[in-house]
Amino acid sequence: MGKTLAEKLVSSHAGKSVSAGESAIARVDYAFTHDASGPLVVKKLKEIGANKLFDPKKVIIFIDHAVPSPRMEVSNDHAILREFAKSIGCIFEEAGTGICHQVVAEKYSAPGRIIVGTDSHTVMGGALGAFATGMGATDVSVAMAFGKTWLRVPETYRFIIDGKMPKGVYSKDIILHLIGILGAEGATYKSMEFEGSTIRNMEMSERLVLPNMSVEAGAKVGLIPSDLKTQAYLKQMGRMHEYIELSADADAQYEKTFEIDATKLTPMVSLPHAVDNVKSIDEIGEVKVDQVFVGSCTNARLEDLRIVASMLKGKKVAPSVRLVVTPASRKIYMDAVKDGTIETLLEAGAVITPSGCGMCFGALGGVPADGERVFSTTNRNFQGRMGNPKAFTYLGSPAMAAATALRGVITHPAEVL
Repeated sequence: MGKTLAEKLVSSHAGKSVSAGESAIARVDYAFTHDASGPLVVKKLKEIGANKLFDPKKVIIFIDHAVPSPRMEVSNDHAILREFAKSIGCIFEEAGTGICHQVVAEKYSAPGRIIVGTDSHTVMGGALGAFATGMGATDVSVAMAFGKTWLRVPETYRFIIDGKMPKGVYSKDIILHLIGILGAEGATYKSMEFEGSTIRNMEMSERLVLPNMSVEAGAKVGLIPSDLKTQAYLKQMGRMHEYIELSADADAQYEKTFEIDATKLTPMVSLPHAVDNVKSIDEIGEVKVDQVFVGSCTNARLEDLRIVASMLKGKKVAPSVRLVVTPASRKIYMDAVKDGTIETLLEAGAVITPSGCGMCFGALGGVPADGERVFSTTNRNFQGRMGNPKAFTYLGSPAMAAATALRGVITHPAEVL
């Protein structure tokens, strides 16, 4: 019997063949944490008596959630992580380097790897064919100390997506559409594996969105087969030697298969206060917004910023709207400066903030006022997520964000493109 991507990845790290539903101790390629949970990981490592790591070159600490630190308590946590990284010799990604998930994609994720991190959106690494998944502080500290983790092999939901997406429709619309079908718990502890002509034609910047938000349907991992697009991305990042071709077997067994005709999709919006509260833009009526945020590990890559800039070029955001843009990594920020994207955004009236989680985490800047509505390219719109439980967050694509910033109401991208 053939294997799914999830079964192949776990089997290759468990030293034996395993199938969905079985448990295994698997070797870990990378383990990471960040400033929101890192101090707890350090504490757990001390509790288990780990005075060294399985491989300091495979353990990463990021400072990305509060960049730069907004208050002394956070600064003290950052100091703990800096000192720990220095004393134990692991990789340390300083504030401003970027959101952990984006930097993992740029520097660490590759086909065939298992990556664990103390953040649910660790799943984004699956766009490059890695079994990347979020875990708690205790599990990740054990992985850091011993280089192994316990896994139950997930059953797989297969998503075959074919056809050319209509104008104004992007991968963000695909994943919101799927979350709307599945619900917030519809794929709990499943592997969501994406294939089809639509996926094959996507660049990595769009592919990354799909596994990133798989966890919003409860998935353990989101996976995309590695191919020439994966190879091209790794080459762009100076890591082409890390490429291997990896896909599910033709006779793999899936728990469910979903077939999606991309030609029939429309721009989708996730309404407050749940990601699975999804509607077509044609169904929501006129929704005025006070602030637009283009950022997060989901949709703040160079290609996303370029889409927004191209739509704003020579124009100004609506007088009633504040536009905040946070590039997902320093590399993206620098590339956007070099090609004029940042200048275009500034001229249109945007505020550009340092690379990090920014408004998505609600810990640094851009906190909306009571009753205000935010349109965001992020992955979550839970009540209070952006720092104010009396505000409202709507989710959608970068193109919809640009159109909304120009009109002051949530707008179909095709009206501006």
